[in-house]
Amino acid sequence: MCDELNTKDAEAYFLKKGSGAGVSRRGFGRIGVGTALFAMLPWRASANSGIKVVESEVTVPTPDGEADAYFVHPAEGRHPAVILWPDIFGMRPAFRQMGKRLAESGYSVLVVNPYYRTMKGQLIPDDAKIIGPELRKQVFPKGRELAGTLSPQTCVTDGKAFIEWLDKQASVDPAKKAGTAGYCMTGSYTFRLAAAMPERFGAGASFHGGSLVTDKSDSPHRLIPKIKAGFLVAIAENDDERQPEAKDELRNAFKAADLDAAVEVYEGAMHGWCPPDSMAYNQAQAERAWSEMLALFKQRMS
Repeated sequence: MCDELNTKDAEAYFLKKGSGAGVSRRGFGRIGVGTALFAMLPWRASANSGIKVVESEVTVPTPDGEADAYFVHPAEGRHPAVILWPDIFGMRPAFRQMGKRLAESGYSVLVVNPYYRTMKGQLIPDDAKIIGPELRKQVFPKGRELAGTLSPQTCVTDGKAFIEWLDKQASVDPAKKAGTAGYCMTGSYTFRLAAAMPERFGAGASFHGGSLVTDKSDSPHRLIPKIKAGFLVAIAENDDERQPEAKDELRNAFKAADLDAAVEVYEGAMHGWCPPDSMAYNQAQAERAWSEMLALFKQRMS
């Protein structure tokens, strides 16, 4: 699913599961969803790894124009490249933090604005710690409109341009396999890019990815025979409830292709649980998913 979640879903979910926080209905009514969730989680997504990183806002040429992006990498040495695709709310502080955290683990990371053709910058203001109900109501229609301008073709043309740019950077080791990670609507991008450049990508990770298994001829799961990368497919519990057969289709496709892949439903995790500014953020399961991604990257991109 790539429509994130509505306010009623969020309230019902956190009252039932609590995401480890024990929020009561009275608490939701008194302090509001956004404030309650902000109190639950550390906004600083990365721990101090001891690796110094360099951050910059960059512009990457593509066949369709100039893409604005955030590039972060260790201050010394050459490292595997990673393309980090944001969810429907686009590039923003939460994804910059995630990119920085990944760089602190030894990767050169490009966090991209997939909407650069029609919008530069970001939908979400810098001071928004949580994409709560009111902010979501304001920005989601625009996000959906922007997402409608993208396609499987733009994913591949953009991804190839991003890799071409990354491979020219002094901090990138092009001899090592690249990685890609996507969230929500861009979970499918990891499949499409790994299939389009099978010799370049060693690892892909999809977190609460939407429309990974469809009846279309270009469904992401049908591309698996073209992929050579190892994969992590982390599925939200409520996404699995909506489409329980998807995980089996994915597992069967990866097995038939003889690919290393972990396709798993994360118990208690609701769609959108990974970005730290999401209403559905589940810290324990987000950290688990992050650790599994790092393990995959280390295994397939070293």
